[in-house]
Amino acid sequence: MTTRGPRVGVGRSPFRSRAELAVAISFAVAALSGFALLIVYALGGQTQIEGVLLMLALGGIGVGISVWGAELLPEMERVEERHAIGSPPADDEDDTGEVVREGITRRRALLGMLAAAFGGLAAALAIPLFSLGPAPGASLFQTPWRKGLRLVGPDDKPVGANDVPLGGVVTVFPEGSPGSADGQTLLIRVEPNLLKLPDDRGAWAPDGYVAYSKVCTHAGCPVGLYRASIHSLICPCHQSTFDVLTGAVPTFGPAVRPLPQLPIQRQPDGTFVALGDFLGPVGPSFWDIHSGPH
Repeated sequence: MTTRGPRVGVGRSPFRSRAELAVAISFAVAALSGFALLIVYALGGQTQIEGVLLMLALGGIGVGISVWGAELLPEMERVEERHAIGSPPADDEDDTGEVVREGITRRRALLGMLAAAFGGLAAALAIPLFSLGPAPGASLFQTPWRKGLRLVGPDDKPVGANDVPLGGVVTVFPEGSPGSADGQTLLIRVEPNLLKLPDDRGAWAPDGYVAYSKVCTHAGCPVGLYRASIHSLICPCHQSTFDVLTGAVPTFGPAVRPLPQLPIQRQPDGTFVALGDFLGPVGPSFWDIHSGPH
């Protein structure tokens, strides 16, 4: 058998060759950059610095592995006669018998540096997990509306029955939360005898005043158009149309879920108060993939 391959002398340093030193430095840069990125994030973060550190972490690992594969893996040729049987006397050592000892030392050192580099990268990649924050839980199914809160305008002043003419619509909010994105509500006045709400919701529309969420159940756009002649609310984004008389059920467009109704009660002074939160989840239907508390 003829064997040709690299030979290693006695007493060789683990990082003696330039290639080994380059690999070690690359892995060290990757490890330090990854942990530095985690520290920068913990101190408040800086986008440009974080981007550079992530590049160094990934690049260091890539360069180190590339140099290791190209320069340090042995290239050996063996020619063995067909009739020969048995194992070669010492495949993993040269004439001096030093390859095994020095090779293990070098390999262990570089593998340790590689593990440190991946540890730094893991620290960098853990940052998105820290940025997720707490799970939303049932918050997507809740709005600022609570029992007893008055219906107010953008100025946080109560909206009365005289503020909504027959066939009219007014945007209202829960008292104390004017401008609330998920609390914005349409208060509409129709002829009471035209309403065809479910029996358990008839009392929620006193004297023909009915309230629905203004957030479209398709993509979350504000439903800002009302055609009084056909008693329909229309979303300007994708033309989803909702029938006010039958509980804001969709009659046209991509929306498949009704606008949630807000239970309200008329007070002796002509103002309105909520009897609770909306009947169902507010906003796009993908929020309601799983059942919520409503």
